[in-house]
Amino acid sequence: MGFVRAFGPAALAAGLGLLPGGGAFAASAEKGKAAYVQHGCWQCHGFQGQGGVAGKALAPDPIAAEAFTAFVRGSNGPMPPYPEKILSNDDLADIYAYLQSIPKPADHKSIPLLNQ
Repeated sequence: MGFVRAFGPAALAAGLGLLPGGGAFAASAEKGKAAYVQHGCWQCHGFQGQGGVAGKALAPDPIAAEAFTAFVRGSNGPMPPYPEKILSNDDLADIYAYLQSIPKPADHKSIPLLNQ
């Protein structure tokens, strides 16, 4: 099933960084890593988005961009919401690009030491 069929055109637009005015920007994983650290995301979610005691795993394979943005902006659980005044839309898109860039870990079967 394709991304657009599964999540709809709005999610595709959010995932591609399309702005409401029709323009587009390229989200930067490098800038996203810096914003992830600057805004303290690592404190609960780990430096690789792997999750921890206080926060859920965010990577690899983050949730759809639209759901991610909605949660970050409107969280009412243990994680405080991050309004645009605190975390810009550009920084949020960059953080999402960073989370998307984190590779899946190697299959344990491919690690010789774990197969002894």
